[in-house]
Amino acid sequence: MGKIKIAFIADIHFQDDYAAYKNFDGLPINGVSKKAKIRTMAAQLHSTRLFNENYFALRATLDDIAKRDIKLVALPGDYTDDGQPLHVKGLATILKEYTERYGISFFITTGNHDPVGPFLTEAGKMDFLGKNGENQPIFSKKGLYKSDLKTENQVIVEPDLAKSGYREIFKNLHDFGFFPQKNYLYWETPFSRYSENNYSFKKARKASKIDQRTYKIGAGLDIPDASYLAEPVEGLWLLAIDGNSYIPFEENGEQRYGSASLGYNQTIAHKKHLFKWIADVAERAEKSGKTLIAFSHYPAVDFNDDASAEIGELLGKNKWQLERVPQENIAETLAKAGIKVHVAGHMHINDTGLRHYKNGDFITNIQTPSLGAYIPGYKILTLNTPAQIEVETVAVTDVPRFDEFFPLYKMEREYLTVNNLPAWDPSILESKNYLEFTSAHLKNLIKLRFLPEDWPENFREFLTLKTGKELLELANYKGNLALEKVTLDPETPSKKQLKKDKNTPDLTDFEKWSGIDMIFDFYRLRSADLLAVPYIGAQRLEQYNLLIKKVLANDTFKNAAENTNEHKLFLFAQIFRKFLHGQPADHFKINLETGNLTRLK
Repeated sequence: MGKIKIAFIADIHFQDDYAAYKNFDGLPINGVSKKAKIRTMAAQLHSTRLFNENYFALRATLDDIAKRDIKLVALPGDYTDDGQPLHVKGLATILKEYTERYGISFFITTGNHDPVGPFLTEAGKMDFLGKNGENQPIFSKKGLYKSDLKTENQVIVEPDLAKSGYREIFKNLHDFGFFPQKNYLYWETPFSRYSENNYSFKKARKASKIDQRTYKIGAGLDIPDASYLAEPVEGLWLLAIDGNSYIPFEENGEQRYGSASLGYNQTIAHKKHLFKWIADVAERAEKSGKTLIAFSHYPAVDFNDDASAEIGELLGKNKWQLERVPQENIAETLAKAGIKVHVAGHMHINDTGLRHYKNGDFITNIQTPSLGAYIPGYKILTLNTPAQIEVETVAVTDVPRFDEFFPLYKMEREYLTVNNLPAWDPSILESKNYLEFTSAHLKNLIKLRFLPEDWPENFREFLTLKTGKELLELANYKGNLALEKVTLDPETPSKKQLKKDKNTPDLTDFEKWSGIDMIFDFYRLRSADLLAVPYIGAQRLEQYNLLIKKVLANDTFKNAAENTNEHKLFLFAQIFRKFLHGQPADHFKINLETGNLTRLK
């Protein structure tokens, strides 16, 4: 098997900004032929993802992939905003274009946003940007929403803003892995009854019908399972795992379904057939000498650099989406089944998780960043040899037309200001490129949502109002900064970058930043891992490490009573240190025989 490259693009959250709505004209932009149908900037700055600019980021990413001559692209879920038919069709049009122009084959699995539920659900959004800068509610059915005409336009009905179920997703994305294609060497589902030894395209087509791909849950309810295995080129098996599971319940006499956002934590109990099939696939791959790469929307390993326990103690067990952290039995179950490499999305972060077990089993979970969050990017997996996979993270920093909607955002903000409504910080519109735009988005998100909703008020005020110098003094540092040179541990991937800065920090440097800056960098590291290091800077990281070292070595903080600011600062330092000392997440190789990870330049 020669070198094979596969690109993974996760959490695009694509919204077709120039789709042809039946009842909504959209807003004109000077120099642009079509009218835009976008969400408000206010909505974006309160969301963990962008809604609008992803439209341009997707094309920029696919263009980059095409330039690299990569022919295989996998999408681990949440490729649309909420599975609305308008956006699913728009995505399908773009993928088809790149297939025809560049010969790219796409392989999709499901996310909790596509489909949102197993069956079509009426829905909509109240925060589209309407005329004069007002909110424009648009819903798929009349009566779902009542406008506040003081601050909103009248509701528009747009049937294709419903949330697709499996049938709609299958219908519109038929050609992108969900169904067998003639050029695939092999394709199966958890329910098909043939094997690679007696495979035929005719058998696969018959087994691919949706009514042949269901499992029962609750009172005999048949729920589709979109999982499949494909061999697009000789020697590579792509295992697309549908990690969605839906728990039925009744509300007002109607059948409803719970969210799939808990991922494997919920799925492992409700889709036992799936895990049995995964183990069977892995065993066959091993016997036939196939390289098996599994991908799902949901993480298989703790994505917080194993700091989830401390995060729960600091912020609360129901904060920071901790309910999405996979339970330890998930990784162990998949590793035991034979899954060695698992690519995921869902969390909009760049990270690598690794689990080794005494019996020799291991699993590497690769978290693919989102195109709609900081730092936007995608992963390239290169199969160098049957025993080695190289993983490269590509940051999507420059996106043509990323600022196309800025005139409309200015109109929105002017409306908010004139009407004395809460107005967002306009400095985001000074962004010079897409990376700066996502950085400004994260900064606003921290200010408007994360800090007020997740952080304990007393500790938030305690930390944000102090300078770095005051925090260092609080940590009882009594040495001479000019005499002490602090670097990360030898194993830390960032060591090389820190060594570039030969200047020893001094107290005046610590006065240049405050706790709020440290919190921003804390989130940057959590979101982008090593990709954020150059933007934080070697000197600043050196200062953070000195502060962390002193806080963790101080018995006053170590032994402080729970819920005190001293105790919380100790927890914060522990978490920050773990973020700095995680597995390599930028460019590294995986040894498929030992499970060892090696960082590459």
